[in-house]
Amino acid sequence: MDYAVLKFIWWVLIGVLMIGFAIMDGYDLGTANLLPFMSKNNEERRIMINAVAPHWDGNQVWFITAGGALFAAWPLVYGTAFSGFYWAMLLVLFALMGRPLAFEYRAKVSPKYQKICDTALFFSGIVPSLVFGVAFGNLFQGFGFDLDYTMRSTFTQGFFSLLNPFALLCGLVSVAMLTMQGASWQNMRSGAPIQKRAAKTAKLFALITIATFALAGLWVSNLPGFEVVGNIDISGAANPLNKTVEVAGPGVWLANYSRYPLMILAPAMGFLGAIGVFFLAGKSNQGLTFFCSSATQAGVIMTAGFSLFPFVMPSSLNPNVSLTLWDSVSSELTLDIMTVVAAIYVPLIIGYTTWCVYKMWGRMTAQHLQKNSHSLY
Repeated sequence: MDYAVLKFIWWVLIGVLMIGFAIMDGYDLGTANLLPFMSKNNEERRIMINAVAPHWDGNQVWFITAGGALFAAWPLVYGTAFSGFYWAMLLVLFALMGRPLAFEYRAKVSPKYQKICDTALFFSGIVPSLVFGVAFGNLFQGFGFDLDYTMRSTFTQGFFSLLNPFALLCGLVSVAMLTMQGASWQNMRSGAPIQKRAAKTAKLFALITIATFALAGLWVSNLPGFEVVGNIDISGAANPLNKTVEVAGPGVWLANYSRYPLMILAPAMGFLGAIGVFFLAGKSNQGLTFFCSSATQAGVIMTAGFSLFPFVMPSSLNPNVSLTLWDSVSSELTLDIMTVVAAIYVPLIIGYTTWCVYKMWGRMTAQHLQKNSHSLY
């Protein structure tokens, strides 16, 4: 397979993994975000927790796989991002480490420590939700990194500089859409009274998602961006030093929608999915509501990817070393092997996940919780 085609395939596959994470692990994160606010007593909190219990640990695989694929397919992006985002990544990892402890021990400890477990679950949802959005927000502004002739990266941007107004707005988009995903899942999988509250909550966060996504799009249209001057050898060996990039005026991040008109389907999907959640939540077809919420996750992530294309990680310090999908990838042989492996195992993972959801389908109610009080979380 042509090297350029392989590079593009892995750009798509990385995006698919991110979308899979937002859809599948998104309802875990969203449930954790809502846990202190949508439940009024311990039984209701247990209903919410056990509505995601059969799947939460399997959903983490999407996050792990995305990190592994990033390391193997885009090693320069992985190395540069993890060096620059070191404290942010540690914050996410420490938050996520609290999740299995809270899940496993919550039903085995006294009420005093149950509150600590609930707090750990909340932070395991809200921190990753916010940080992932902040990271995407900084992509549009460029990171303060440079590369020397040996491809070693130096990062001059501090952690708190990542928390700029536009990045925080993108963080709010992420929190809103993932919380909507969690509410849509609870609306579909929990019994009364959680189901009714979840429907109202899904409507509320659908509106917040629409408003913040629209505001972020308007802000992006006025942000200076990056563009490649001349052509990149898309079939050549990966070398991010072998190109010229300049900082362009406002609107450059929207230029791809003129070049490739079909890309407009991504933001349309983001908005229409959230609108669907607003009108369908509370109706009889909860599955369609969750589908619309999932479409929003996919639409928002694709909008970010399409807007940045072909950039993966722009540099505000030295634009010429900005990383693109064409020049920050592994060797042709590595991508060849990875493509064969992905073609075999990704369908298996999707099939297994689908089978697990099918076999463990059902609504978590107070009656079911009482009958199985010693075997459930």
